[in-house]
Amino acid sequence: MRKKVMAKVILTVLILAMSATVLTGCRFGFASDPDDPNEVEKKVPIDTSTDTFEYDASLDGTSITLLNTKAEIQVALEEMGAEFEKKSGVHVEVMPVTDGDSPYTKMISLYNSGNPPTLAILDTTDVIALAEEKAVDLTGEAWTAEAEGYTTDIGGKIYSFPLCIEGRGVIYNRKAIEETLGREFDPDSVTTLDQFKALLDELVAGGMEKPVSMAKEDWSLGAHQLQYIYETFDGTSEGAQKVIGDIKAGEADLHSYGRVSEFLDMFDVLKEYNVAKGDPLGADYDEMAIDLADGKTAFWFNGNWAWPNLSEAGAKEEDAYGFLPYFMNNDSSDFVNSKIQGSPSKQVMLDGQVATEKEQAAAKEFLNWIVYSEIGQQMLVKTCNIIPPFQNNPYEPADPLSRDIYEKVHNGRAFNASAIVPNDHWAVLGAAMQKYLAGRSDREELINSIQDYWNEQE
Repeated sequence: MRKKVMAKVILTVLILAMSATVLTGCRFGFASDPDDPNEVEKKVPIDTSTDTFEYDASLDGTSITLLNTKAEIQVALEEMGAEFEKKSGVHVEVMPVTDGDSPYTKMISLYNSGNPPTLAILDTTDVIALAEEKAVDLTGEAWTAEAEGYTTDIGGKIYSFPLCIEGRGVIYNRKAIEETLGREFDPDSVTTLDQFKALLDELVAGGMEKPVSMAKEDWSLGAHQLQYIYETFDGTSEGAQKVIGDIKAGEADLHSYGRVSEFLDMFDVLKEYNVAKGDPLGADYDEMAIDLADGKTAFWFNGNWAWPNLSEAGAKEEDAYGFLPYFMNNDSSDFVNSKIQGSPSKQVMLDGQVATEKEQAAAKEFLNWIVYSEIGQQMLVKTCNIIPPFQNNPYEPADPLSRDIYEKVHNGRAFNASAIVPNDHWAVLGAAMQKYLAGRSDREELINSIQDYWNEQE
């Protein structure tokens, strides 16, 4: 299994800024080897027997394009588009971003060429940068009521369709924990940083030398982890933007802002128990998935998008995978110690500059089909394996990580905070975090690097 997994092709989509979860979401696409004759494709059946959606016959024969920046659902989107075409007569061409471009860079290139996609799956930061000039105002669309709390307000208007909810935290392998400890493990029993550290010590004593897998990628360090200092201000997007504004204005001293030191306290614990502690910048992403699936480690900081990697590494659903919060202190009443960060990670923008009225109408019908048709609802969840942000969607995701996030979102155990940051945030500060992870800088230098970054912003 190890050799097979290491031979797999990794499609790395370095997504620049995932606001509205924002940098929470999927930055990593995993594709199975198309040349493997033994590869068995598993498909969840879709019931197409019921379809009460009303299609506009005047749109039959229209063609639209959809730019996809979420690599791991490329095939699923193509299947979704094909099914929509069967029903509506509207052709949906799904265009992948596979050349290393960021979503924003790709969009600018397409606009400059005069050939932008009708629809584009983008990070929220990109929508904010492009929408008022280039997008169609979607404020009056009916689906906005179904996505209450997950739409993005730009100047009092809605310019994007929230495609999915994604969440992140400390993934656990329950079976590995229980086999090492020789007792049952209740994830809800850990509610503070000290309790988490005590659990790690117990695992070490039980023979698991280094229980934590720690990604070294700049997007993981500079976005998925570092952005906790903004998102946990009060657990809201408004709070995240307030603290960012205060930092930029010099009104928030990062040395005294409590969430910075609390974040680093947790980061230091992960760093100390890292399985790749001897060479943290040499850690391999695939190897981390294998280590967690094999039970060499018990924890991996990541998001629900990591399940394809774990599944390819041999993880079994019955081993019971889920998420612990990113513990930041010892106050069990603090929401950061009991809730998972879960927000809409990808937004769909509709072009308002080049697309014709008929193309725009067809694109709107496709979005409404995703929300309101029985087939679209199923395919969003079952085919794309997405956590739906729409209240009327009755389907639950199948994989254990997405299911855990789904349950936490619906049980009030997730906080929806989105930090809107510049496109180079994860790259610049991810490099500073890598330096800290490798022990080549101390807290003072790292904090100064964060402050220097914001001082350079307009």
